[in-house]
Amino acid sequence: MGYLQIPGLGKVHYHEYGSGDKPMLAFHGYGMTGRQFHVLEQSVLSLYHVYGFDHFFHGWSELEGWSEKQILSGMPRELVKQYAEEWFKIHGRQRISLMAYSIGANLALILVEEYPELIDELILMAPDGLEGYKVFKFLQHELMGKLLFRTATKSKWLAPMLLKMVRRFNFIDDSLYTIAYNEIDTPKKRHDVYYSINLIKHLKPDIPKVVELINRYHIKSTFIFGKDDMLFPMKTVVPILDQIKNAQVHEVPMGHWLVTHALDTYLINLS
Repeated sequence: MGYLQIPGLGKVHYHEYGSGDKPMLAFHGYGMTGRQFHVLEQSVLSLYHVYGFDHFFHGWSELEGWSEKQILSGMPRELVKQYAEEWFKIHGRQRISLMAYSIGANLALILVEEYPELIDELILMAPDGLEGYKVFKFLQHELMGKLLFRTATKSKWLAPMLLKMVRRFNFIDDSLYTIAYNEIDTPKKRHDVYYSINLIKHLKPDIPKVVELINRYHIKSTFIFGKDDMLFPMKTVVPILDQIKNAQVHEVPMGHWLVTHALDTYLINLS
């Protein structure tokens, strides 16, 4: 493990694992840490040495000197580039690959924009960023959404009630309900959700540019979706995927919770 000290941001902690010798920078999903991908032992870790970064308000990464006002205003998109720049200072400027799950895909896609000539492979699982999640946009940018989000964060009963409501109207399934409830069942967890979702509000990739760069630099690209994923289903981004030359696209019989031993087995059977 190690840390990147990013000026104007803070300490970004990363985990190291994998028996391969090719470097891969990895970005996890909400509620996890940079160790999330350790279950992909046979399929990915046999080929790559993974550097899995902890998001802020997750694991051991720490914002330094940020006020609540700054956090709620969001992290400047330009700072994502510094993840790679600081990593290069430690490990040398070299070719890399990228892997990400869910909200972590936003950071990986921004790095595609910044370093297309250095990227060998891109693996995205249940990715945010290709189209975006309308609920996040509402909570991050709309006046009523921001007010509701702040109020729910400070209330013991409002957030669970809203979660039950969206499940009742089939906006999420039982598995997503369980995952989400486990992230809001204490005041600290609700606080961390509020800060986390606001901090990343500006980390949105330019998808037409990403598609053009993937094609121009022949970046090997793999996209994996859960057939029963209600957050980031494949069907909403098919027009984008169709523009990427030689993209490997897989829809597996799973929900949003994709990074599992079962996915490792699925990927091994493809090879």
